Amino acid sequence: MRDLKKIIVLIIFSIVLIGCKSLVNKMAFHPDTVNLIPTDKLPVGIEEKFIRTEDDVKIQCLYLPASGADNIVIYFHGNAGNIYHRIPELIQLRRFGVNVVGVSYRGYGKSEGSPSEEGIYKDGNAVLEYVTKGLGFSPNKVIIFGRSIGTTVAINTSQFKEIGGLILVTPLTSGVAQANAAGMSSVTFLAGDSFNNLSKMKNIKVPLLVIHGTHDRVIPFSMGKEIYDNATVDKKFIKIDGADHNDIHDRYRQLYWPPILEFLKVHAG
Repeated sequence: MRDLKKIIVLIIFSIVLIGCKSLVNKMAFHPDTVNLIPTDKLPVGIEEKFIRTEDDVKIQCLYLPASGADNIVIYFHGNAGNIYHRIPELIQLRRFGVNVVGVSYRGYGKSEGSPSEEGIYKDGNAVLEYVTKGLGFSPNKVIIFGRSIGTTVAINTSQFKEIGGLILVTPLTSGVAQANAAGMSSVTFLAGDSFNNLSKMKNIKVPLLVIHGTHDRVIPFSMGKEIYDNATVDKKFIKIDGADHNDIHDRYRQLYWPPILEFLKVHAG
């Protein structure tokens, strides 16, 4: 009888845990699978690629080759829309003389599956493997770039890796901290240990650039600073006064893009 009670408790706990993860994923991800660009309508110089993850999910990437460049940036975008909405940023990065891969997470754009924290981490690993083994780029010529929730993929993918560097724009510290910042302190227990960027920073061994706006109303400026403060590598922090979460790369482009270019020059060769 005692063993049966233990089994029942374990089953209930598992159901609650699965339910919490499902709710967290629903709140965290807002994919767009409707506003798509046909392959033959993509801007000139952008190639559509599909790769398989370790759990056999086919995900979409946009590849922007740069003639004569032996380095590459892997770009992980934020939680809403899809990779097509980031084409201007991908093009701007290529203007800096680097190859670029923009990743469409599972459940986004033309990628298969449904988004989840565990799933997008698998997507990140698959793309890094594709870039180094499939496209043949040396790991030390790879820069991983994460924006907003994309910083969780960027940090997770970069752990223990000897890549060229890591760029984090408006990074969050953890799911719990983000829930508190969004005014949901009463349900932070649902977040558990999700999206725990802060705990992973000790595993980052490569040069780091962090950029954050002081007026960010989605992911507070203090989170970006805390991520930076917990890094023990060659690092630089760019504070952009007045910038909010979604206007930092456009309205403040003269403050935003130059440090990224400088970082690429130094760490991507």
